[in-house]
Formats: sequence, C-alpha cells, structure tokens
Amino acid sequence: MRLRNVSLRYHRRGPWVLREADAEVGPGEVAVVLGRNGAGKSTLLQVAAGVLRPTRGRVEGRPAHVSWVPERFPADQPFTVAHYLTAMGRVAGLSAAGAARAVDEWTSRLGIAGFRAVRLPELSKGTAQKVGLAQAMLRTPGLLVLDEPWEGLDAAARELVPLVIDEVLAAGGRVLVSDHRNETVRLPGARCWTVTDGTVTESRSAGPAEMVVVEVAVPAARVAGTVARLRSAGHQVLRVRPDTATESRAVDSTAAGGTDPAAPGTGAPSGRVAR
Repeated sequence: MRLRNVSLRYHRRGPWVLREADAEVGPGEVAVVLGRNGAGKSTLLQVAAGVLRPTRGRVEGRPAHVSWVPERFPADQPFTVAHYLTAMGRVAGLSAAGAARAVDEWTSRLGIAGFRAVRLPELSKGTAQKVGLAQAMLRTPGLLVLDEPWEGLDAAARELVPLVIDEVLAAGGRVLVSDHRNETVRLPGARCWTVTDGTVTESRSAGPAEMVVVEVAVPAARVAGTVARLRSAGHQVLRVRPDTATESRAVDSTAAGGTDPAAPGTGAPSGRVAR
C-alpha cells in the first residue's frame, strides 16, 4: 500500500495538515508513525485507513478490509458491549455464528468478558479502548490502523497489543501504529514514518536498541504495584525473586550473634524486580 503525494487540508483556504506525503508499507510489515502532538499523525492514519479523503494525491493498494482504532473509542452509543460487537462483526461480513464466536474470543482475550452486558457509555476509557481493539480484530484485517493503542490500557492489555499486531502480520496484513509512550520499541524492524509540520519522512528502524537489565529491590508488599508501574511505563519485567543477598546477610548476622533481621521492628523482607 502506498501513499502517493498525499496532501490534505480541512478547509479550502485552511492550512495544509499534510504536504505531499509519500510512504509505503507492504504485506507483513508494520510502520510506526512518529511526531510531536499536532504534527499530523492522526490525520495521516485516517487518510491511510480511508476515513479521510486526501485533498490531493491518492492512496494506492489499500486492502479491502481495513480496521481503524482511533485514540478515543466513540463510546456514546446506546448499546451493550455484546450487542455492539456482534453487530460490527456482521457488518464486517461474519455470519451470526462466526460473529458470536469472534466476540467470545476477543472479549475473553482482552479481559472484558464481564462487561458484555454493560452499555458503552458506562465503560471506563480503558475498557472502551479494549472494545475498540476487539472490534478491529473480529475479522482479521488486511490493514490494521492503531492510533495510540496503548493509551488508557492496563498493563496486561498493553502486553497483548504486540501480539495482536503479530497476528495481523502473520496473516499477510499491514499495520500502521502511532505511539508517544515508546511502546513501539517492541516492534523491531518496523518502518518509521516521521511526521514534521505535515511532511512525512520514511526510514527503516535500525532494529532493537541495546538493552540492559536493572535490578530494583522493593519491599515485598509493594511488588505488585511496582511491577504494574514498570510495565505501564513500557519496561519489560523479566522476573520477580526474593532478595537472596538480604537473606544471606541476615544469616551471617544471626550466626555472628547479631540481631535477627526477621524479628519484630527490624523490617520486612524485600522482593527484587529485574527489568
């Protein structure tokens, strides 16, 4: 799929939001759209998805089935989650039985099965975003367009986004994704479309950045919250283990006649988180 000399402005005499953008993404490829707020990233994604028509230029080779997940899901609709997703599955061309199976699968995978009977306006932003992601995957798209897909999601759901992308790529689809949380470091080898004042510069990712492992010791009672915060910030938590160094010091101190660190008032054991 190729964007060829695409320019867009919202009003006849308005400023150009996109200026002669030229970029491409092939089957089984993902392109990461980068740029500051207001640079035109969301506009570029909507043109690629077919939501907006360019003022000049054209989009060539857009797949027949496109799924677009906006940054904020339009939840002001008077439907339950199950009713909405089932209807969208039928619109996407699934049979009644196929739509029901797809809704069951994706609400379970995204952790929103318990919200199937809840009306969309009653959902939190994060849960509504999961509904949008589920809708996009009811039928595997030829082009998946994700505008800030990690925004508002909990740590577990953020881990699922790269897996969803991998499923589309494995089926020969294309993926466009924007992100300002640095979550796209999990997509090594992706094309990069950098938007600056309406112009698009295309490049290839150099591959995964060099990684280092940092060990962080925290009180055992705070392990769960620390792990959640690290993951939400885009870090990969490798494992959680007891602080054996502390235990070893405790044994040595006791053997030498020192105070037992496990005694009341001497503090709780800690867990060590590697990231």
